[in-house]
Amino acid sequence: MNLLLKAATIIDPSSPFHNQTVDILIENGIIKDIDALIEANETVEEVKLDTLHVSQGWFDSSVSFGEPGYEERETIDQGLTVAAKSGFTDIALNPNTLPITDTSSSIGFLKGKAYQNPVNLHPIGALTTKSEGVDMAELYDMRQAGAVAFGDYKKPIRNPNLLKIALLYAQNFDGLVLSFPQDTSIAGKGIVNEEEQSTLLGLKGIPALAEELQISRDLYLLEYTGGKLHIPTISTAKSVQLIRDAKANGLQVSCSVSVHHLSLTDAELTTFDTNYKVLPPLRTQKDVNALLEGIKDGTIDMITSDHRPMDIEHKKVEFDNAKYGTTGLETAFGILNSILSMDQTIELLTKGKSVFGIEHISINKGNKASLSLFTPKGNTTFKIEDILSTSKNSAFLGKTLKGSTYGIISNGYMILK
Repeated sequence: MNLLLKAATIIDPSSPFHNQTVDILIENGIIKDIDALIEANETVEEVKLDTLHVSQGWFDSSVSFGEPGYEERETIDQGLTVAAKSGFTDIALNPNTLPITDTSSSIGFLKGKAYQNPVNLHPIGALTTKSEGVDMAELYDMRQAGAVAFGDYKKPIRNPNLLKIALLYAQNFDGLVLSFPQDTSIAGKGIVNEEEQSTLLGLKGIPALAEELQISRDLYLLEYTGGKLHIPTISTAKSVQLIRDAKANGLQVSCSVSVHHLSLTDAELTTFDTNYKVLPPLRTQKDVNALLEGIKDGTIDMITSDHRPMDIEHKKVEFDNAKYGTTGLETAFGILNSILSMDQTIELLTKGKSVFGIEHISINKGNKASLSLFTPKGNTTFKIEDILSTSKNSAFLGKTLKGSTYGIISNGYMILK
């Protein structure tokens, strides 16, 4: 594959060409030349796109598909195509499959399904066998097979001693442990944020305390054990402060926030649209403001789409009975670019790689081409026909997106919408 990207603005602070509009010549997957003007020849495919911008390839730290077990929601092949067209070169795949990804062979299966794909699939192994929270899974074997982290998706570790042992054990191979922030005893049978809206709508609430209590416990354990802890998809103001304080005290803790928790509040629930049923639940504007502040001061390490396709049988039902989750890969950039600066958006879509041990590849001559292609210009309204995923459960239908993605160049391939 030989490509010539014409008039591309590079957004990459680690590159000597940052903020420059240049031509980029790519030969056999390697950046051969970057210059103000490069002439194409007959062996090169010229690529011209309106207001083209390129950055290091984006990474999403929390993605769910369906395969194996729930292929009707999203197959791996289809999901990776969605990721590519949404601008992502790397995704961390959650272990919420059937069977659960809790052995080295299941990690190998996922790696094999994604072999030679333009998008790099990084499996997350389950922390406990079958994600039941009882016995620790084969962490070291899964690490050897290619797992980048270990956690039970959307399931908290109820037994503190189990998390303590996992944090201690994972240090033997520099493993990253994930702990979902929810105390199930406090959350009870709640399904939305416990606040004014839950009372008005007559829906059982999950108090912010359920998240904050779990995070407090996990941080105490981390202080005792050492090791590396990642807390995915925080959603409350106090959670931000707890992690801010822990980092100031030298703990090796990281966290993410989902796009929907940055851009939506529980005010959306008035329509009882099950696309807004997510976990953690949508919180208040006060929480959103605190999350945005956490991004600005570096407390929050990365943003995830928390992409979770869900078939219509589990979404087109009563709100109480609907499954949690929204798709998010397709809308991640356009939503973030509308609430953050372009530079902030790109930084938060790339810097999470270092937490998960994934290589950052600067845009420079001689380096491998791992690029996200996008334009920050233009506003569009997201419609159901714009959904690339097999499942159509998007919380962003009817929302305005600023800018759009073109696709990626990665692993010797170019994938465009």
